[in-house]
Amino acid sequence: MKYYRLIGILIPLILSCQKSSTHQLGGPVFGTTYQITYQGSSPDQLQVEQALDAIYDSLNNSMSTYIPNSLISQFNRAQDSLQIDFHFQKVYQLSQTVWKNSQGAFDPTVGPLVEAYGFGSKEGINNLSDAQIDSLKQLVGFEKIKLNAPGWLFKQAPNMALDFNAVAKGYAVDVVADWFEAQEVENYLIEIGGEIRARGRSPKSNKPWRIAIDDPKQEKYRAFIQTLDLGTGAMATSGNYRKFRIDSITGAYYVHTIDPKTAKPALSTILSVSVLAPRCSVADAWATALMVLPLEKGQQLIEEDSSLEALWIVAEGDQLLQIPSQGWNK
Repeated sequence: MKYYRLIGILIPLILSCQKSSTHQLGGPVFGTTYQITYQGSSPDQLQVEQALDAIYDSLNNSMSTYIPNSLISQFNRAQDSLQIDFHFQKVYQLSQTVWKNSQGAFDPTVGPLVEAYGFGSKEGINNLSDAQIDSLKQLVGFEKIKLNAPGWLFKQAPNMALDFNAVAKGYAVDVVADWFEAQEVENYLIEIGGEIRARGRSPKSNKPWRIAIDDPKQEKYRAFIQTLDLGTGAMATSGNYRKFRIDSITGAYYVHTIDPKTAKPALSTILSVSVLAPRCSVADAWATALMVLPLEKGQQLIEEDSSLEALWIVAEGDQLLQIPSQGWNK
């Protein structure tokens, strides 16, 4: 899977450990990279590597838009329906929940708009006409995609397409984490493309896992705007400050987050949003939704859900403001 949304905002602060029971794995995956640290005598590293390969292959074959024969690619080419697998169904159901709870701000059907504006795999058009926007709107709307009990997914229009890039990395983190928990691994940290889930404590410090959030205004050298103890839970971040286009005439910038309701790039002073949640897939989806929602509305929705916390980084002139939800610092 390849992603258009910002990757790599979050990094785990991991130092090597001399204990023989501490293991570290990493490498390329889904068009980005992964890094895993876990502690335990079982499972052994070879078993973990084999399990990871099987998980990554399964998820790619289900939801990679860059594999022509993946299920999501087949669905996007289909006229009306396709039978989908377990992973596809789980991500669809999660997306439907966040779509409802975010009042439509999170919408995996925005793919045609992403492509039209050039934030996908093809060159797009900065200034779409009203007629073009109206035409594309007919292909957007998660309510137009339906799943029935036997696992058949239906769409209202043949040209509708799904893109789970804003949730698939987080879901992959959860699948890996669930596998580790099934093996009774008590201490782990899993990071894929900047999305993170942790359990227990760091073997190095015997303290909760320490996580850093990038400073959006860093230039030559990497800098962090905040660090925090994650402990057990998940974190994901979305941002628009590294992926945008500038109109050569007006100077206006077009960010990579598309507002499904207006069918236009969301112009906002929100530079990034980090979300804490029990599962990384939920944090991943909400981080995208909160980039689309106005700050005040996003704050309201987060405060209404006791399982979520968020940190907004907002530009005010040449200054950056950190705006946390009420429980973030706890």
